[in-house]
Amino acid sequence: MRYLSTRGHPDRKRFSEILLEGLAPDGGLYLPEHYPQVDAATLARWRGLPYADLAFEILSLYIDDIPAEDLRAICRKTYTQEVFGTREIAPVAALADGLYLQALSNGPTLAFKDMAMQLLGHLFEYELARRGEELNILGATSGDTGSAAEYAMRGKKGVRVFMTSPHGRMSPFQQAQMFSLQDENIHNLAIEGVFDDCQDIVKAVSNDLEFKRRLRIGTVNSINWARLVAQVVYYFAGWFQATRGEGERVSFAVPSGNFGNVCAGHVARMMGLPIETLVVATNENDVLDEFFRTGIYRVRGAADTYETSSPSMDISKASNFERFVFDLLGRDGERVRALFAAALQQQGRFDLSAELPLARDRFGFRSGRSTHADRLATIREVYEKHHRMIDTHTADGLKVAREHRQPGVPMIVLETALPIKFAATIVEALRREPERPARFEGIELLPRRVTVLPADVGRVKDYIAAHCA
Repeated sequence: MRYLSTRGHPDRKRFSEILLEGLAPDGGLYLPEHYPQVDAATLARWRGLPYADLAFEILSLYIDDIPAEDLRAICRKTYTQEVFGTREIAPVAALADGLYLQALSNGPTLAFKDMAMQLLGHLFEYELARRGEELNILGATSGDTGSAAEYAMRGKKGVRVFMTSPHGRMSPFQQAQMFSLQDENIHNLAIEGVFDDCQDIVKAVSNDLEFKRRLRIGTVNSINWARLVAQVVYYFAGWFQATRGEGERVSFAVPSGNFGNVCAGHVARMMGLPIETLVVATNENDVLDEFFRTGIYRVRGAADTYETSSPSMDISKASNFERFVFDLLGRDGERVRALFAAALQQQGRFDLSAELPLARDRFGFRSGRSTHADRLATIREVYEKHHRMIDTHTADGLKVAREHRQPGVPMIVLETALPIKFAATIVEALRREPERPARFEGIELLPRRVTVLPADVGRVKDYIAAHCA
């Protein structure tokens, strides 16, 4: 399997190369040259496999430069009941009226990002040891990617993490999870701005090829294909749990900010998994909902990026969206390159309204928007009717899922985090504190290790260079 850039760069690379690279040299994102196809016989053979073995089967379709037994061992080391709390790893539970919740937040940092990041940590350590090299990881987080990456990489040989986050814009619990880590290979950089500023810094550093190569800069954000392909696995796991036989279709509703999570569903659907609809659920920062309603993609500036009670989705520039645009435009890298180049001259806006029917009919996308009032109402209703507490982002997903249900088609809502990460809103909705795992008792009181920096690429580069010696 070879990988190409969404912007048409002529190079074709193997998995182990793009694992450590991040963005392509032309600023595009990597995708496989083709999506491997999965037929009914293969799905029947995979049904009933333990999650780790299912992960191996799917990942091995995309990874052919790591020996099969090594890849299988990495998957089995990653997806264990000890790490994820359940034998199923990503269990699906029925609510009512054809709605299901898929629990993805039982990992070390209580967020769905653990599902991919734990694997990524083991892959990085394996590949760096195989090469005898080191890697400096630069990432951006709106809340959950950072802690998932840091917990996955802490203590890993040959790896340093430099994680940017918007200063003061994450929940107190999210901040404490990251900033309380004292490991020498973990560096937290609180950027005076919004998440999009952090993401822009990561992309700017990645596009400085001399700096990137000299300091061995990689990324763990979902612009890294390895993270996205790991997320494809739980779509298959969810389908197996919600269906009984060949050809049954399901839909998925996905709380969406940076488009990585739902993009993994798009990949699964392109592989042949019987997915009817992929529902993109946004909060008040509704760039993606606007696109799937109108065909207009319109980036908003920092002043128009709202601070909400589902903060991990407070994103107005969805970096992973380019992968879908590449497929939507018939995998025409030159057209994608020109589209995003032109968008830079138009404040990040482009018009693909002519392709909107294709996005809906061929690729199965729908969308919707949720507000703070919607989140509170959904959290209350689920607790009162089903005695289950959900977090704010999952509430966004559930609210929008209800708007797109189809008779006879199960709708699986992807849970994104445990409620404790957003306790203030849970208290507002339910007048009670969410449960807190014992290992996180008192985490907000621990000493913090964090550096505040302006939203300046040069200052971030200087910090990285000074701490790579």
